[in-house]
Amino acid sequence: MTLGDQGGLGNYAEFKLSITQALGDQLAEHLAALTKAPLTAENLAKLPPLKGVYQLYRHGKLVYIGKADKSLPQRLSKHLRKLSGRENTDIDQITFTALSVDEDFNAVTPEELLIKKHQGDGEAPWNYNGFGINDPGRERDTTFFGPDHFDQLYPARLDWVIDGLPVGNVDLKSLLHLAKTNLPYTFRYAYYRDKKKVEFYAGFEIALATSEMTADEFFQLVSAQLPSPWQITVLPGYVVMYPEKLRSKSARKYYIEGESFPPDDLT
Repeated sequence: MTLGDQGGLGNYAEFKLSITQALGDQLAEHLAALTKAPLTAENLAKLPPLKGVYQLYRHGKLVYIGKADKSLPQRLSKHLRKLSGRENTDIDQITFTALSVDEDFNAVTPEELLIKKHQGDGEAPWNYNGFGINDPGRERDTTFFGPDHFDQLYPARLDWVIDGLPVGNVDLKSLLHLAKTNLPYTFRYAYYRDKKKVEFYAGFEIALATSEMTADEFFQLVSAQLPSPWQITVLPGYVVMYPEKLRSKSARKYYIEGESFPPDDLT
């Protein structure tokens, strides 16, 4: 709110009321009054399935502001899974606060109000570095991810353990689907959305001797089943597999015919 005397006699002034700023301040105050809780499945199960806004903290510092259009625990559960599969951060470092907001702001959302409130203080850096993005799409597979991008700072874990694998003979189609469901980051492979073409993988059978393996072991095993030019490419925050030679400036590792290669070996 601003008030200025431009009449010179004290009998006239201009008044400007910022409704959005007032709402943003109120939201921020309510969230600041809440106790930060560890981002765990147990704590999320206690939340009501209501829409609202939430804030994530790392080491107590605000790093991300988000909204849940349908259910706060459902949305926060996705972040829990995503962060569990990243390097350079421990899920024990992450806490959250959440606020149910059952209002229709039409032109502006509560999330936007909070972001505007905090952006001037240099808070919520994850709102600007790609944290909220799921699968960026195939056109981004060769894009350079800058050093401040979330996926560069917290890359996908290749030591993530894929469990529940069927011991014995299993076709590659079933194995790929199981891994895609198990991994806490995007694993995109050719034909997975095409009911007819995806049957291509059913022609490959693998004998599994163990019910679990790391993502690194899994990608090496799968690549050994497919001939050139098939390759698996590990990008900062996700993994792709296509029958083509993909070269990306942001690639972390390649798997080709059962062998793994650092990016410098294939440039």
